[in-house]
Amino acid sequence: MTGDGTAFRFWCTLAGFLHGIPIVNRPPYSTYLKLVAVALFWGGTFIAGRLVAQQIPHMIAAALRFAVACALLLPLAWKLEGGLPKLTRSQMQATFALGATGIFLYNICFFSALERMPAGRTALFVALNPIVTALALAALFGERLGARRWAGIALAFTGAAIVITRGDLAGALHDISQSVGRGELFMLCAVCAWAAYTIIGKHALKGLSPIAATTYAALWGLLLLSCGALLELPQFHWQQLGWQTGAALIYLGAFGTVIGFIWYYEGVKAIGPARTAVFNNLVPVFGISLGALLLGEPVLWSMLVGGLLVIAGVSLTNR
Repeated sequence: MTGDGTAFRFWCTLAGFLHGIPIVNRPPYSTYLKLVAVALFWGGTFIAGRLVAQQIPHMIAAALRFAVACALLLPLAWKLEGGLPKLTRSQMQATFALGATGIFLYNICFFSALERMPAGRTALFVALNPIVTALALAALFGERLGARRWAGIALAFTGAAIVITRGDLAGALHDISQSVGRGELFMLCAVCAWAAYTIIGKHALKGLSPIAATTYAALWGLLLLSCGALLELPQFHWQQLGWQTGAALIYLGAFGTVIGFIWYYEGVKAIGPARTAVFNNLVPVFGISLGALLLGEPVLWSMLVGGLLVIAGVSLTNR
């Protein structure tokens, strides 16, 4: 399957996707363009992460990513909100938990998965985030899942199984090690870490703005990653940090973290969280397309079929 065919299918999917979004109170079209750009940035993080993961140790890579992010977030918080608020004891515990799960653990698993798997295949796992989050909320907080949401969860996991096993479900039943390697396990752990980050942010944070919470989480995560990076310093030589790796790290910190965050929350404010969250379904589409176009990665039929089933299941669950 060629990159040109993949790009054509992508633009057809994107056109149909945007055509089906209901517009309430007609917010500026720039809002929708920014949300598509956010999905593009986040899809691009898998390409940049793939380049970085193959060049430098993972905790050093993640620490450098969030050093860039914090260098941008701190002045931004000062400009927009007059600085960071003083934390209460519970807020300190909550932001530390955010940093430990969504920054520290997620990024270790993210880079470890990208070292072992193609970027496009890795990006497809992101589509499982809302499903894993919904299941965790049901198990931990007793949130009720109706028949429609259970059907969406089943559909999404069927799609994920097709992606993970490369379409060979029967072969996986006989020998699961042929389909699920360390890369897949790391990315499943990353999905669980992000689900924990989402739940903590929903239930534990009170009195903090999104930018304040994210900045504190990034600072905690940077502290934890820096401690781990010290252990990896003997494996690292600054010659490994060529211009391509450096550019990828700046992209991850600036576009994949800071700009993506700001524009995403602009979308939440303009059209609401439910409609904004729908744009997350474009992340694996961009991830697969960019992986094919920029890295020459093959696009398997199992990725297309399984990815569409995952996106359909997520859409059904979030209705």
